[in-house]
Amino acid sequence: MTEPPPTSVLLPTCEPAPVVRELAAQLRAADELLVICDSDDDPVARRDGDLPASVDVVVAGEPAGCSGKANAIAAGMEAARHDRLVWTDDDFHHPPDWLERLHADYDRNGPSSELPFFVGRDPLAVLLEPVYALAGTAGTYAGDVAWGGSVIFERDDLPDEDRFRRDLRRTVSDDGLLTDRVDITPVKRVRRVEIGGATRATIERHVRFIQIVRYHAPVETTVNAVVATVAAIGCLLVPVPAIVAVTALLTGVYAAFGLRRWTFLLAYPALLLSVPLLAYGVLRRTFVWGGRRYRWRDKFDVDVSER
Repeated sequence: MTEPPPTSVLLPTCEPAPVVRELAAQLRAADELLVICDSDDDPVARRDGDLPASVDVVVAGEPAGCSGKANAIAAGMEAARHDRLVWTDDDFHHPPDWLERLHADYDRNGPSSELPFFVGRDPLAVLLEPVYALAGTAGTYAGDVAWGGSVIFERDDLPDEDRFRRDLRRTVSDDGLLTDRVDITPVKRVRRVEIGGATRATIERHVRFIQIVRYHAPVETTVNAVVATVAAIGCLLVPVPAIVAVTALLTGVYAAFGLRRWTFLLAYPALLLSVPLLAYGVLRRTFVWGGRRYRWRDKFDVDVSER
C-alpha cells in the first residue's frame, strides 16, 4: 500500500468517549481528528476527560432543518483541512489497525465502508438482531450502502461537495445522502455496535432506520414490505417448515459475515414482529434521536424540536 494522503477523521460526539483516544493513537503527523459537538457547553468542548492535545474540537451549533448528526458532519467537512475524509461514530471499538485498513480499502476499491452489526442491550433489541443482521449487515453489503460509522472517501468523489454540504443541512441521514451521491464499496468486515438499553430507545431507532430506507430507497421499502408480509403469512400458515427455513437462512447470514451470536435462533419471531414494526415505522409522524424529536416529511423537509 502506498503512503496514504493526509486524512481528516470526523467524529460527532458530545462526550469525551474512549474512542477519541483510540482514534488519536492511529493518526499520523499530517492527519487530524475533528471531534464535532453541538455547543460550547458540551463536555467534549470543555475538553473534560483530558482530551489528547492532537484532537481538534468543532462546535457545529444546534441543527435547524436537519438531524444533529448531519449538521455535525457538514460542519466537520467545512472545518477539515484534508481531501481524504473518514467518518466514524463513538459507539463501537476501533482496533489499532482500523484507520490503516480503511486506507487499504480505498486503495483497492475507492470509496469504501465497513459493515455494522447491531447488538441489542434490551429484550426488544435482542429479538430484532436477526432483522438487523439481514437488513443492516447483509443489506448494507449487498446494496452498496455507506455506513456512516466507518466510511472513507475523498472530496473529489462527490459530484458537488458544496451542494452535498447544503443538502446535509436539510435532511436526516448523513450516510443515506452519501450513498445517493457516491459509489460506495462495502467491505466484508463487520463492526459490532451495541444499541438500545431501553425498549423505547430501540423503537425510536427502528423507526428512524425504516424512515431512512423509506426516503432514500422508496422502491426497496415497498418491495421489502410486500416480501415481509408474504413471508409472515407463510410463517403463520406453515409454522414448522417456516421455522426451519428462516432459521436456516439466518444461520447462513450469520456464518457468512462472522456474526458470533446465538440470536439467529430468534429468526422466526423476529420476522413476525418485523411486519407490524415496519408498518409502525412508516406511519409514525415523528421519532426521537439524540434527545431531539424530528418530523421528517420528505428527504429534504425536516422539522426539529429542541432538546
